[in-house]
Amino acid sequence: MIFSPTDIHGLYKITLEPRIDDRGYFCRVFAEEEFLNAGIDFKMVHTNQARTKDAGVLRGLHWQTEPKLEAKVFRCLEGKVFDVVADVSPDSPTFGKWAGFELSGDKLETLYIPGGLAHGYETLTTNCLVEYMVTEFYSPQFEIGFRFDDPFFNIKWPLTPSFMSDKDKNLPNFKHE
Repeated sequence: MIFSPTDIHGLYKITLEPRIDDRGYFCRVFAEEEFLNAGIDFKMVHTNQARTKDAGVLRGLHWQTEPKLEAKVFRCLEGKVFDVVADVSPDSPTFGKWAGFELSGDKLETLYIPGGLAHGYETLTTNCLVEYMVTEFYSPQFEIGFRFDDPFFNIKWPLTPSFMSDKDKNLPNFKHE
């Protein structure tokens, strides 16, 4: 695995290193020792998977607050998504910035998203399948989010969203000071 820092503090793009032969390929998606060597202590508690039927579906932007900060290792297995991470930590050197990544089932790339960063994605194709490992159990009382079109972040989504959950449609703008 190749860990590449991004423009967001603590966020890494991870390129998987397949071993290819006539059958196809084999690669590690997660290896605790490789994460530790990159300075990331990631203790997974469960893995989530989501399939989205249509293009233009937007999920997010969410994160969990203390004491239930949730780090993720996020990957697109089928289709193509535009994945967005926004720095919502006022003490961070990259507070207020966001980064977008096109992830697909054809690319062997994942994102390590540390706790305390907002996360969301938009499907760019039909039948997208994503999977992500998390370090904390879902705790709705500690979940927070903000609108996809919040003017503070001014995220440039590739498509006009065709669908969002009622929960995501009704998220407030980000509160910053």
